[in-house]
Amino acid sequence: MQIILTKDVDNLGYANDIVEVKPGYANNFLIPQGYAKVATATARKILAENLKQRAHKDAKLQADAQALADKLANLPLTFKMKAAEGRIFGSVTSQMIADAMAAKGVEIDRKNITVEPFKTLGSYTAEVRLHKHVKGTINFTVEPEGAAVKEEKDEVPAAKEKRAKEIAETVAEAVAMAEEMAAKLPAGGVVEVVEPIAPAAE
Repeated sequence: MQIILTKDVDNLGYANDIVEVKPGYANNFLIPQGYAKVATATARKILAENLKQRAHKDAKLQADAQALADKLANLPLTFKMKAAEGRIFGSVTSQMIADAMAAKGVEIDRKNITVEPFKTLGSYTAEVRLHKHVKGTINFTVEPEGAAVKEEKDEVPAAKEKRAKEIAETVAEAVAMAEEMAAKLPAGGVVEVVEPIAPAAE
């Protein structure tokens, strides 16, 4: 006897499979328990139409999932973490990645995100299950928290050092000029001042 399974049955088949079983097994267990129905001509026709529609729907879902996977690959994320000597305190979780993607306008269930544990700064990837046949990849970088502030603070001593160097050079030039002028002074240290001759009146 041929039946159409409406549910998965161990050691027999999956939902929508057409299988051959003994009439007693079908009539006394499978059909009464809601696991199957008789594979009549009408039931077969309805099944074929349902599978056709499902295949079309699934193809669209798969295409949409692939488009999303391509989009995710071009949306890198950056996380700021507390760190010391390259090692981070804490970890980047699937929820953090889901929230970061949501901020970019992409909604992903955190349960579909898989991120391997790591403990150092650097670049990593997370896997996203988008469809039974499609998986996406999210690229992200982990940087030390406060790196930008530290860089700005480091610039202050450098600016002071540059200014001090410029002042030292200016002082050195002034001293050299003074020494040169002193060398040109006549004996006794008196400079003879010659008054300019006024032009004759016409």
